[in-house]
Amino acid sequence: MGIEIERKFLVKSDVFKKQNYQKNYIKQGYLNSDKNRTVRIRILDDRAFLTIKGKSNVSGTSRFEWEKEIMLDDAKSLFLLCEDGSIEKTRYLIKQGQHIFEVDDFHGDNDGLMIAEIELFSENELFEKPDWLGKEVTGELKYYNSSISKNPFKNWK
Repeated sequence: MGIEIERKFLVKSDVFKKQNYQKNYIKQGYLNSDKNRTVRIRILDDRAFLTIKGKSNVSGTSRFEWEKEIMLDDAKSLFLLCEDGSIEKTRYLIKQGQHIFEVDDFHGDNDGLMIAEIELFSENELFEKPDWLGKEVTGELKYYNSSISKNPFKNWK
C-alpha cells in the first residue's frame, strides 16, 4: 500500500521479447472504473489479486495503490461482477540498468497494442531508455487499462 510512481510508453518493436527474464499471462476485469478510483480483479497465471487505485496526480505519474492477494476461486467468482470488457495480456519483465520495465502485449480486442511501464522512486528519477521504447503516454487516460477495457484498441483506428 502506498503511492505508485510510474511512467508509460508505447513500444516500437517486439525486440523486448528476447530480453525478458520472466513472462506471465494476465487476465483482469474492473469492479469499478470510476476516474477517481478503480477496483480491479487480476489473475496472474495461477495467483489472484484485488487492487484499488486512486486518481492520478496532475502529471499522471503518481497515485495511491492498494493490493491484496486473494484466493483464485474468489477472483474467478468476482469476475462475474465485473464491468463489461476484460483485458488479457502477456506481461514481460525486462531489466534495464537499475530498473525493470513491465511490457504488456495485449490480446483479443486489444491485439497489436504494446505498452511499457516503469516504476520509479521519484517523479524526476532518471532511467535508461531501451531502443524499443516509443512515445511516452504517461497521464493519457486512453492508455490506462481501465480505459482500454471499455474502448479497446481495435476501435481506435
